[in-house]
Amino acid sequence: MSKLTKRKIYSKDGVDVAEEALFSSFAGSVCKASYKNSPFIEIKDLSGGQFRGPRPFIFKNLPKGYFIETSSDGIGTKGIIIDAAKTHHLAAYDIIAMTASDITRFGGIPIAFINVFDTTSIGNGGDKVSRVYKSAIVGLGKVAKENKIVILKGETAQMGDAIGSEIKNSKTKLNWSGVMIGAYHKDKMITGKNLAPGQVIVALKEEGFRCNGISSMRKALREKFGKEWWKNPKAKQSIKQAAHPSVLYDRYVNTLHGWFNKNLKPEINIHGIVHLSGGAFQEKLAKDVLFPKKLSAELFDLWEPPKIMRECAEWRKITDGEFYEVWHGGQGMLLIIEEKDASYAIKRARDFGIKAKIAGKITKESIPQVLINSKLTPGKIIIYSAKGGLA
Repeated sequence: MSKLTKRKIYSKDGVDVAEEALFSSFAGSVCKASYKNSPFIEIKDLSGGQFRGPRPFIFKNLPKGYFIETSSDGIGTKGIIIDAAKTHHLAAYDIIAMTASDITRFGGIPIAFINVFDTTSIGNGGDKVSRVYKSAIVGLGKVAKENKIVILKGETAQMGDAIGSEIKNSKTKLNWSGVMIGAYHKDKMITGKNLAPGQVIVALKEEGFRCNGISSMRKALREKFGKEWWKNPKAKQSIKQAAHPSVLYDRYVNTLHGWFNKNLKPEINIHGIVHLSGGAFQEKLAKDVLFPKKLSAELFDLWEPPKIMRECAEWRKITDGEFYEVWHGGQGMLLIIEEKDASYAIKRARDFGIKAKIAGKITKESIPQVLINSKLTPGKIIIYSAKGGLA
């Protein structure tokens, strides 16, 4: 049997090696275009023009004594919502948000991204399937440039039936994960060691779900629009809203923290950063940041939840307490800073198209707690207590 015949059979079985090579070459060109995005890395392209070739790198312009860190994550089941909404071209905001912010939140700087892009089948040439998947890679190039991140390299895989989804017959299923490479320095770590009562909590507004609590969101869509919710014409607008890409805060926060200043001096002192991913307020703010230091917080003016998030809570019959555990409620990140710096931080956020406001303050209570004035139900007070969960 000839190699050509074998290739054709493999293609019929769901993996077109030739098309995958063409797609990977295209993705490689997007990577190459990003190599000068960051001031902290220099790519030594030894590939000789081959997308599979070596592309080692060296770090530069980092303070003496820096450390290298990696953060791995993925978009999870939000890929199903993205596929239903056909917003693949915006999916890169989600994968970068999930990987970059876990470095930013400790005072580090995300520098380079390596991605794993799982598809059903790459499609053929310029057909619709190919165009949809390519739009995601083009989107990654755009997001990386906006956020001064290099796309070092990646892997594209045609996974066929190995990618699960409620939308079983979709030809554009998506599972996207990756590793962000970043740098820390002992003098720039944000660990919460200087947290103290009287400091304020600035909430950075989020318009969508990010990539956490998506299983509950999809369950809500089923409750409202039926088992095959993606086929229901009445669900179209809700699906589009649910697929809203994550807001990226990293360049703003890293600018405040001084990473792009020649002397690396922060514009303001940030005492704590909370990325409201899985577990949201109870896990990320209360248990991870405040309770170990026997501190509390009062959140008296959070952002209003996105309309679709409020509707999903209603359709799923989620209580206020669980709402702020499963989802972020309208803010994707919290900054804990001195009150005197708040007006500057809020004004600076506007330079990056980010909405920010004082949402609360750090307090000291006999039993550590996080008190939330719920925006889901007017007048409802939620208390996560160190004594034992939800009070």
